[in-house]
Amino acid sequence: MNNANNNADHNDDINELDDINGIDEMAYDLVEEELRRAAAILDPVPAGLRQIAVEAFALHDLDARIAELTFDSVVDAIPVRGATDVPRMLTFHVGGVTVDVELTAQGLMGQVLPPQSAGIEVLSGPQAGSPLTTDDMGRFTYDEPPAGPFALRLRTGEGVLVTDWVTA
Repeated sequence: MNNANNNADHNDDINELDDINGIDEMAYDLVEEELRRAAAILDPVPAGLRQIAVEAFALHDLDARIAELTFDSVVDAIPVRGATDVPRMLTFHVGGVTVDVELTAQGLMGQVLPPQSAGIEVLSGPQAGSPLTTDDMGRFTYDEPPAGPFALRLRTGEGVLVTDWVTA
């Protein structure tokens, strides 16, 4: 009981000090904001760490299955002599679902196999791109080429799947 009284007395002392010094919660908030600004200038978050955080947030669908990159024409295809501005071909696979994507300077187009309806989001930062839907053949197009790392989030009848991140 004596310890409880001591804690109560200590808390009263702190409250009295705050009242004497004129410190209120608003002042604490201002000091906190100043410290945040100073930290942002003196010790900013590295760009790589910020990108990792953005990518981690993009996977906030905990039940999403990850569609693994199984083919990338930059790595796996035999180059054609003299060919310029060839589209990049990507294939992702998870379970019984395959996603083929062709990436060009004009955007991307792809197909979900077996053909099925799916809602698709192009993830390339904190905000998802415009929602896309597949046609009856499982095809989709996106008229903006991703500017950096991107992934696709698909919502199919089998659940949510997210492709590996790929740098455009």
